[in-house]
Amino acid sequence: MMSRSWGGLVKVVRALVSVRPEDFGQDMPDEPPVRWRSMADPSTALRAAQDGDEDGFRVLYRAVQPGVLRYLRVLVGDDAEDVASEAWLQIARDLATFRGDLDGFRGWAATIARNRAMDHLRHQRRRPASSAQDEQLAEVPAREDTAESAVDAIGTDAALALVAKLPRDQAEAVLLRAVMGLDATAAARVLGKRAGAVRTAAHRGLRKLADLLDAESRTPPPAAKNRRSANGVTQMATPTLKEVR
Repeated sequence: MMSRSWGGLVKVVRALVSVRPEDFGQDMPDEPPVRWRSMADPSTALRAAQDGDEDGFRVLYRAVQPGVLRYLRVLVGDDAEDVASEAWLQIARDLATFRGDLDGFRGWAATIARNRAMDHLRHQRRRPASSAQDEQLAEVPAREDTAESAVDAIGTDAALALVAKLPRDQAEAVLLRAVMGLDATAAARVLGKRAGAVRTAAHRGLRKLADLLDAESRTPPPAAKNRRSANGVTQMATPTLKEVR
């Protein structure tokens, strides 16, 4: 029974991971089942998915995957979607053994995603000598505390570029607290740190982010048209954790 349920969820995962993240708000089937609407609450969907319900799993996936994917972009850059697929296959396989509520599930999913990302990096890592760059993380959205209003005022892409400038511990703490929606205790479990350390890192990161946002608002946009070279303007991509290591 469990094997059959898991097999069905695996098929759901493989279908869902083909959906582009930008389509998450409109990726329901043309005629979504009526009972999907009855499971609009992810907590209800979680309970259904644990019983092997494929529709419940789809609802759960759509509620949690955007944050998981952003988190993985911090860790593995362009490989995030592949790693997310691996993480969700494990989630589908082990879901029947999970015990907890929706908040607990988010933390559990983040832990699985982070573990898969670390495995991925270990297989692909080309480690140069440790440097100050090790303290930089790329692509982490944020929100909370005194910086919340500032973060809410800009788009996610802009936030990612700015949070890339935060020290590693601050950036990852902000991501788990803000994007994944974890409390300090749950985020600490994911990172293997004390809750107090995560609170401090997130607070400092958000303060720093507020400063960066303030500086950005005071800086006039670059006169790109007046600085074009013969070959045009080269766009610089924000480094990922995989690249800075």
